[in-house]
Amino acid sequence: MCINEFKWLKYDFIIAGGSDHMSNVRDIKRIYLNFAPNIKIRFVGRDLAIQRVIEWAEEGMWKPAVIFGPEGCGKTAWLKQSIEILKSYDYDVIYVNPFERILDTTLGVASLKKRLTQIFREALKTNVWGGVINTAIDVVREAIRVGRGKIAVIIDEAFQMIKTIEASSYIKALLGVMEHPPSHYERIVAIVATSEGRSRAEIGRHEWSDLIPMWNMSKNDFRELYDQTPGEKPSFEDVWRITGGNPRILRELYKSRWDINEVLTRIIRSKRLSPNFIKKWSRYLEKIIEDPDYLWSGDVPERLLDILLAKNLVTDNLYEREPRFWIDQPPPRKDLEIGVGEEVAWQTPLHREAMRRALEKFGT
Repeated sequence: MCINEFKWLKYDFIIAGGSDHMSNVRDIKRIYLNFAPNIKIRFVGRDLAIQRVIEWAEEGMWKPAVIFGPEGCGKTAWLKQSIEILKSYDYDVIYVNPFERILDTTLGVASLKKRLTQIFREALKTNVWGGVINTAIDVVREAIRVGRGKIAVIIDEAFQMIKTIEASSYIKALLGVMEHPPSHYERIVAIVATSEGRSRAEIGRHEWSDLIPMWNMSKNDFRELYDQTPGEKPSFEDVWRITGGNPRILRELYKSRWDINEVLTRIIRSKRLSPNFIKKWSRYLEKIIEDPDYLWSGDVPERLLDILLAKNLVTDNLYEREPRFWIDQPPPRKDLEIGVGEEVAWQTPLHREAMRRALEKFGT
């Protein structure tokens, strides 16, 4: 089925060898993803995150999982890899990404697929996405009613497109389907991914989901990604210090021909680091640049923390650095070279550098 009004998610997979059903991450078929025009790179690393999906596929879930982490840390790439794992376990998969305007489903009930498609098409015209998420949840419920045994619903970066209070209501609705299904089902997997800090705080007030953080790639995994980047480039250590392991920043640097100033300018503009904002908060920001944990020192107005979280510049309330609390490898306990504190971290070193540049330009 092909609909001109929107693009179906097409991965153009180039599959490595491996068995269809796997119990070990080494057996998995790794997908290839678009990195830049005419350039694809192989999904690498994230072994702990992949193992978690395998466990969910084999055992099902009792609650939705809300995966949160820095912008560009690789959540969407991991979800695309996860879709292939779930398909190999014969799941009906529904994937919705309002931010990128993408819908993909392998749902084996034509009427439900058509219903979801129609609502998605309407959202493209109105840019109102709550109905799409509601419909996806309703479709899961109806699919169970008509006897679909294994269903996965994946909602990616939707919270940027809806009101914060709506985010928690959708999570509650997903939980309701899982706890009180209209009929017997074999397994459900429900994953919601977001980089939006305010929604995470709202959802965290309830016990309707498992909140699990994802961080930028570990240094070893990131080296594999760096090695796939074509052409001449700065040394790995320089790139690591600039990106902190963030795949999107790596891509932006590559697209700008490794011109850091160009990427910094875009960050400063996109995050609205305006003269008024900088001048108002400069005496705090200067210290936060040196140590992000200063945001939790008690000396900083809580309003500033809320602003930095809303702008997706920092992440706070970092979990213990034990892998069981994270979807993949956790960040270091503290590494100020890349802007990671014990409780607060800059999303990437380049976000911190953008703030430094804005202070130099606009600060008093």
